[in-house]
Amino acid sequence: MDKTGVIIIIEDDPDDQFVLEEVFKELGYSNKRIYFADGLSALDYLYRTTERPFIIISDINLPKLNGLELRKKVQTDAALSLRCIPYIYFTTAINQRVVIDAYSTSAQGFFVKPGAFEEIKETIRIMIEYWKKCAAPNNFDG
Repeated sequence: MDKTGVIIIIEDDPDDQFVLEEVFKELGYSNKRIYFADGLSALDYLYRTTERPFIIISDINLPKLNGLELRKKVQTDAALSLRCIPYIYFTTAINQRVVIDAYSTSAQGFFVKPGAFEEIKETIRIMIEYWKKCAAPNNFDG
Protein backbone atom coordinates (compact mmCIF):
# COMPACT_ATOMS: atom_id res chain seq x y z
CA MET A 1 0.00 0.00 0.00
CA ASP A 2 1.37 3.35 -1.08
CA LYS A 3 -0.69 6.12 0.52
CA THR A 4 0.09 8.42 -2.40
CA GLY A 5 -0.56 5.63 -4.91
CA VAL A 6 -3.35 5.18 -7.38
CA ILE A 7 -6.91 4.54 -6.22
CA ILE A 8 -8.43 1.71 -8.24
CA ILE A 9 -12.19 1.95 -8.62
CA ILE A 10 -14.05 -0.97 -10.16
CA GLU A 11 -17.53 0.16 -11.06
CA ASP A 12 -19.49 -0.80 -14.19
CA ASP A 13 -22.07 2.00 -14.02
CA PRO A 14 -20.82 5.13 -15.85
CA ASP A 15 -23.15 7.34 -13.77
CA ASP A 16 -21.66 5.97 -10.54
CA GLN A 17 -18.15 6.47 -11.94
CA PHE A 18 -19.02 10.09 -12.68
CA VAL A 19 -20.42 10.66 -9.17
CA LEU A 20 -17.36 9.04 -7.56
CA GLU A 21 -15.01 11.21 -9.59
CA GLU A 22 -16.93 14.33 -8.53
CA VAL A 23 -16.70 13.17 -4.91
CA PHE A 24 -12.93 12.69 -5.14
CA LYS A 25 -12.52 16.12 -6.77
CA GLU A 26 -14.56 17.81 -4.04
CA LEU A 27 -12.62 16.00 -1.32
CA GLY A 28 -9.35 17.14 -2.89
CA TYR A 29 -7.44 13.87 -2.76
CA SER A 30 -4.39 14.08 -5.01
CA ASN A 31 -4.19 10.32 -5.64
CA LYS A 32 -4.59 9.41 -9.29
CA ARG A 33 -7.77 7.42 -9.88
CA ILE A 34 -8.21 4.65 -12.42
CA TYR A 35 -11.66 3.29 -13.23
CA PHE A 36 -12.45 -0.19 -14.51
CA ALA A 37 -15.87 -1.38 -15.70
CA ASP A 38 -15.19 -5.05 -14.96
CA GLY A 39 -13.10 -7.19 -12.67
CA LEU A 40 -11.10 -8.83 -15.44
CA SER A 41 -9.64 -5.58 -16.77
CA ALA A 42 -8.80 -4.52 -13.21
CA LEU A 43 -7.02 -7.83 -12.60
CA ASP A 44 -5.09 -7.44 -15.84
CA TYR A 45 -4.00 -3.96 -14.74
CA LEU A 46 -2.87 -5.27 -11.33
CA TYR A 47 -0.74 -7.92 -13.01
CA ARG A 48 0.83 -5.43 -15.45
CA THR A 49 1.36 -2.30 -13.37
CA THR A 50 4.53 -1.41 -11.55
CA GLU A 51 2.63 1.20 -9.55
CA ARG A 52 1.90 0.55 -5.91
CA PRO A 53 -1.85 1.16 -5.57
CA PHE A 54 -3.21 2.75 -2.43
CA ILE A 55 -6.62 1.10 -2.32
CA ILE A 56 -9.13 -0.87 -4.38
CA ILE A 57 -12.77 0.21 -4.16
CA SER A 58 -14.92 -2.41 -5.83
CA ASP A 59 -18.53 -3.02 -6.63
CA ILE A 60 -19.66 -6.63 -6.24
CA ASN A 61 -21.92 -7.05 -9.26
CA LEU A 62 -19.51 -6.69 -12.18
CA PRO A 63 -19.30 -8.22 -15.64
CA LYS A 64 -16.66 -10.80 -16.61
CA LEU A 65 -15.27 -11.21 -13.08
CA ASN A 66 -17.37 -10.04 -10.14
CA GLY A 67 -15.95 -8.26 -7.11
CA LEU A 68 -15.92 -11.38 -4.94
CA GLU A 69 -14.06 -13.41 -7.58
CA LEU A 70 -11.59 -10.59 -8.14
CA ARG A 71 -10.87 -10.27 -4.43
CA LYS A 72 -10.21 -14.03 -4.18
CA LYS A 73 -7.74 -13.82 -7.08
CA VAL A 74 -5.92 -10.85 -5.53
CA GLN A 75 -5.84 -12.57 -2.15
CA THR A 76 -4.56 -15.93 -3.42
CA ASP A 77 -1.98 -14.64 -5.90
CA ALA A 78 1.33 -14.46 -4.00
CA ALA A 79 2.69 -11.42 -5.83
CA LEU A 80 -0.56 -9.44 -5.58
CA SER A 81 -1.13 -10.43 -1.97
CA LEU A 82 2.30 -9.13 -0.94
CA ARG A 83 1.38 -5.68 -2.24
CA CYS A 84 -1.02 -5.31 0.73
CA ILE A 85 -3.63 -3.31 -1.19
CA PRO A 86 -6.71 -2.69 0.95
CA TYR A 87 -9.79 -4.11 -0.80
CA ILE A 88 -13.04 -2.34 0.01
CA TYR A 89 -16.47 -3.26 -1.29
CA PHE A 90 -18.70 -0.29 -2.18
CA THR A 91 -21.94 -1.63 -3.54
CA THR A 92 -25.71 -1.44 -3.63
CA ALA A 93 -25.90 -5.25 -3.34
CA ILE A 94 -26.83 -5.82 0.27
CA ASN A 95 -28.12 -8.89 1.97
CA GLN A 96 -26.66 -11.10 4.66
CA ARG A 97 -25.32 -13.68 2.18
CA VAL A 98 -23.43 -11.05 0.17
CA VAL A 99 -21.89 -9.54 3.30
CA ILE A 100 -20.84 -12.99 4.56
CA ASP A 101 -19.35 -13.83 1.16
CA ALA A 102 -17.50 -10.51 1.07
CA TYR A 103 -15.91 -10.99 4.47
CA SER A 104 -15.06 -14.60 3.65
CA THR A 105 -12.68 -13.13 1.04
CA SER A 106 -10.90 -11.19 3.82
CA ALA A 107 -12.15 -7.85 2.55
CA GLN A 108 -11.06 -4.90 4.63
CA GLY A 109 -14.46 -3.23 4.44
CA PHE A 110 -17.98 -3.40 3.11
CA PHE A 111 -19.88 -0.17 2.51
CA VAL A 112 -23.36 0.22 1.07
CA LYS A 113 -23.60 3.01 -1.51
CA PRO A 114 -25.84 5.71 -0.16
CA GLY A 115 -28.19 7.50 -2.53
CA ALA A 116 -27.36 11.12 -1.71
CA PHE A 117 -24.19 12.80 -3.01
CA GLU A 118 -23.21 14.22 0.40
CA GLU A 119 -23.57 10.77 2.01
CA ILE A 120 -21.41 9.20 -0.69
CA LYS A 121 -18.84 11.92 -0.13
CA GLU A 122 -18.78 11.32 3.62
CA THR A 123 -18.47 7.55 3.16
CA ILE A 124 -15.53 7.95 0.74
CA ARG A 125 -13.88 10.49 3.07
CA ILE A 126 -14.11 8.05 6.00
CA MET A 127 -12.72 5.19 3.87
CA ILE A 128 -9.75 7.16 2.56
CA GLU A 129 -8.89 8.85 5.85
CA TYR A 130 -8.94 5.51 7.68
CA TRP A 131 -6.52 3.92 5.22
CA LYS A 132 -4.26 6.98 5.12
CA LYS A 133 -3.78 6.54 8.87
CA CYS A 134 -3.25 2.75 8.75
CA ALA A 135 0.17 1.14 8.73
CA ALA A 136 0.89 -1.71 6.35
CA PRO A 137 3.86 -4.09 6.31
CA ASN A 138 5.14 -2.68 3.04
CA ASN A 139 4.91 1.07 3.68
CA PHE A 140 8.01 1.47 5.81
CA ASP A 141 11.25 2.90 4.45
CA GLY A 142 14.47 1.05 5.06
